[in-house]
Amino acid sequence: MKKRVITIGREFGSGGTTIGKKVAQELGMEFYNRDIIKNIVKETGLREKYVEHYAEFAPSADQRFAFSFVDLEDEESSPLKRMWVARNKIIRQFAEEKPCVIVGSCADYILRDREDCLNVFLYADEKTKEERIREIYGEVLLREKNRVHEMDVKRSLNYKYFTGRDWGKAQNYDLALNRGSLGIEKCVELIVRAAQ
Repeated sequence: MKKRVITIGREFGSGGTTIGKKVAQELGMEFYNRDIIKNIVKETGLREKYVEHYAEFAPSADQRFAFSFVDLEDEESSPLKRMWVARNKIIRQFAEEKPCVIVGSCADYILRDREDCLNVFLYADEKTKEERIREIYGEVLLREKNRVHEMDVKRSLNYKYFTGRDWGKAQNYDLALNRGSLGIEKCVELIVRAAQ
């Protein structure tokens, strides 16, 4: 079955945004990444910095139980609950409106019941990710000790909190690709082929 929606989960520095944009161009699809945050802000009235942070990351990689004091089921009006409800609504809306590629935002989980959805996860070795971050953002993000690892831990904690699933676990995706060994263009080619 041809896939109408492609979700891309990715480790920090694995090139998910670049690959997602290229896949969208190849297949003539819409591309969504930062648009989700902007729409959550409009929908909830929450501050953009708050949404930007908590839509993707746990407060701290050192705080393994960073979200443990807020229960999504119990706190109907909590900012995290409002953000999660808005995120679900927006991602489902994007998927219904047009064929699209969605990067991050737990989109694979939110759209898990759609048969026309291809769920991809991109990962890479530390050296590849550090080179990518240096290339895109410069040295600043690499100066802090364990910066790449910390960002991935924060994403993992966030994903676990909102979905109850393990981030990056192959069984949760249709395709898991090592961007480090395959390179950007090969990843694009494989995703496009899997979607057709």
